Amino acid sequence: QVQLVESGGGLVQAGGSLRLSCAASGSIFSIGAMGWYRQAPGKQRDVVAFITSDGNTNYANSVKGRFTISRDNAKNTVYLQMNSLKPEDTAVYYCNADVMKRVGVPRIRYWGQGTQVTVSS
Repeated sequence: QVQLVESGGGLVQAGGSLRLSCAASGSIFSIGAMGWYRQAPGKQRDVVAFITSDGNTNYANSVKGRFTISRDNAKNTVYLQMNSLKPEDTAVYYCNADVMKRVGVPRIRYWGQGTQVTVSS
C-alpha cells in the first residue's frame, strides 16, 4: 500500500502565507511527478502546480508568482509554499504522486486525503 499524508493547512488572513507538506510512504520503488490540486465548494478539482522527478515545475496561472512547489526525493515529500494568499485560494488542497511500486510496473497515481486552507478577507 501507498499512503500520502498532507499537513500544513489552516486559517490565515489575506496576504499571509502557509506551507503545505505531503509525505508518501509504503511500497514505493520510485516516484515520478508529484502535484497539488485544490477544490473549492461547488467547484471541480483543479490543478495548482506539479513537479517532475527532475525538478521541472508548472503552475496554474492563478498562482504563478505566489506559490512555489518543491520536493525532497530522499523523503518522498512534496511541498507547496503559498504566499500572498487571497480569499479565492480557499479550498481543500490535495496532493498526488505517480508511484512505481516495483521495477517494470506502471506508475499509479495516489492521492492524499486533503487539507483545508481558508483565507479570510
